[in-house]
Amino acid sequence: METIKALPLRSVRISADPDTGPLGSVTLPITWDDVAARAMLDLSLSQGPLTFEDAVMPWLTMIQANISGDEKLGVDRCREFLDLLLQRQVAPTAGLWQGQHDRQGGFIVNVASFCGHGSFDGPGYIAALRRVCDTLREIHAHTGTQLNGELPLFDSPDEADINASPLEDTLLPRRAGTLLLTNIDAALAALGFDYDSDAGRDAACYIAWLTSSVARQNAGPVPLPPTACPIAGLASIGEQIRDEIDHADDSLPSQPLIETGFSAPGPIDCILGVDACGFAPIFSPLNENGALRASTLARLAYKGFTPETALAAAFAGQAPLTQPDIAAHLAMHRAVAGFVDRMPARPDPTLVLSPQSRLERGQRRLLPQRLNGVSMRVSIGGQRLYLRTGEFDDGSLGEVTINAARGNSMVKGLIDSLNQAVSIGLQYGVPLDVYVDQFAYARYGIGGTVEGDAAANHASSITDYVFRSLSETYLGVKLPDIGPELEHDPMTSADPFLPFEANSESSDRDGAHRQHLRVV
Repeated sequence: METIKALPLRSVRISADPDTGPLGSVTLPITWDDVAARAMLDLSLSQGPLTFEDAVMPWLTMIQANISGDEKLGVDRCREFLDLLLQRQVAPTAGLWQGQHDRQGGFIVNVASFCGHGSFDGPGYIAALRRVCDTLREIHAHTGTQLNGELPLFDSPDEADINASPLEDTLLPRRAGTLLLTNIDAALAALGFDYDSDAGRDAACYIAWLTSSVARQNAGPVPLPPTACPIAGLASIGEQIRDEIDHADDSLPSQPLIETGFSAPGPIDCILGVDACGFAPIFSPLNENGALRASTLARLAYKGFTPETALAAAFAGQAPLTQPDIAAHLAMHRAVAGFVDRMPARPDPTLVLSPQSRLERGQRRLLPQRLNGVSMRVSIGGQRLYLRTGEFDDGSLGEVTINAARGNSMVKGLIDSLNQAVSIGLQYGVPLDVYVDQFAYARYGIGGTVEGDAAANHASSITDYVFRSLSETYLGVKLPDIGPELEHDPMTSADPFLPFEANSESSDRDGAHRQHLRVV
């Protein structure tokens, strides 16, 4: 497209994996950062240098090919979406980005990109939503029969068309795609609302309701609006949408449903340059380069602070900004759940991350060049095992290596995969106690008496010993050899197979004890 060729672009050599991946050349818009370049490389299905045109043409071509009407209409639609992408407002989901015809399409909307100077671009937001919904329905009309047979995630709130044949209803499911919102907290910051506040939750709820109302227009029942709308000028737009729904022509055929929800962490969010995916809060005021985020500067400005005065207030013992916690995330989840179709997993309010594991989304904590740790050589049921660990500079666990002296290539390969999975998780901030809860007392394969480590006298498996040993070394918690849930398990009793043993207190008629048959 001529528009793409006229863009100011820049080239960067970068890797999809910042730690180990090979470097590749990526050409992208000059205003996009290296995180977006890495995401483009991650989404690319080809090897070699990646240009911006090569990255966006698969889904633009798919849109153009499925737009009803003349060729000019399809070209104009592609230009509209390209403009939305360049402004980092709207981008297709990964499947649509890669031009996969057998996957249901979807788009992710960066809500914060429609906010600026304390105002919300309501008309622009509604226009973008309608363009997305129309495009998804047109794509679905042409490619609905090519889907790979995935079952729908939700029951459709609308009834099937009574005039459609059973075959038509089977071939053309009533769901045309998904519309996901992201970067809600940055939008609230730009509008002057705190994430953990009633006004912030009301604003998020109204944006979610407005999105679902547009997506469900002529496609199904619309949820009732929230009781309050703190965003200036948005309530009147919502009333207009409700009037259009109330006065819709019932004789018109029902449109396929567009499901709404919030995005999960992924490369598309990185392309859009979001601060926090979906409706999640921004837990850190700093970006990956250590500078203040734009959302942080916006919140400080609304509170009457400049970066300098905020720093002075911090030195004086004040808190210019209060960072939201998991309880605030849970409160937001409860507030917006009734206004969209699809919700991410509910936040766990009991999960408290340590300072070492409270990392930015997608940020990996690197181990030092010279590793400290422990090295153990033990025997479990007569089988020799080696356990080594690597530690961060503060002494916390960052790497686990388990080596079995005996075993076939498949077993050694699985153990090596476990080593890498656990080590990567630790470096990305997964607390050790999560692994301990998952793997301690696992029962399989090699087990028996443990020799060489006082952390355990008996282990039911390799992972049982390893993670109980790590618990004592790095968490200071010594776990017993038998877990509470296994104390009465017949598999761990002294005599595991006694199918014919009689009660020791019973006797024969002559008073002699019965003979016991023990199967060992």
